[in-house]
Amino acid sequence: MNQDLEKILISEEQIQETVKRLAKQIDQDYKDKELLFVGLLKGSVAFMADLLKHIETKCKIDFMCVSSYGSDTKSSGRVNILKDLSQPIDNMNVIIVEDIIDSGNTLAFIKTYFAAKNADSVKICTLLNKPSRREIEIDVDYVGFEIEDEFVVGYGLDYAEYYRNLPYIGVLKPSIYS
Repeated sequence: MNQDLEKILISEEQIQETVKRLAKQIDQDYKDKELLFVGLLKGSVAFMADLLKHIETKCKIDFMCVSSYGSDTKSSGRVNILKDLSQPIDNMNVIIVEDIIDSGNTLAFIKTYFAAKNADSVKICTLLNKPSRREIEIDVDYVGFEIEDEFVVGYGLDYAEYYRNLPYIGVLKPSIYS
């Protein structure tokens, strides 16, 4: 898989340092409160698992599977819920855990969806933020790294379901997805 990469953008060590920093910030912000972490499948799994290892705040977890990409490299702008929450979120402090925020379409939809389900608060935690691709403005509360407009894979991020198992984040060669 390494031969498919132009370069390693973020090392495994950098990722782990950032995950610890984000967990510490969340713990400080939610001292004496309960949290529900909602991971957006499949990309957030590696990030969420590592993040939870460092969270000291009392919490629950759940997952949703939503899609606005399909097998394309650009968002369609239409969000489909493939798997919904398995528990009510009334009066819960929810943190949506995402691998990357690109267009903002999915997160804007989910944030509104959770507000309609009477969540007490809804915040967003993302490993990667790509603001240059934003189509919808969205507040991101916890950001690991801001990156340029490059096609990245690894640490949960994929292309056609491959590369998720890389322990770092790399830039995929355009010849692979063009």
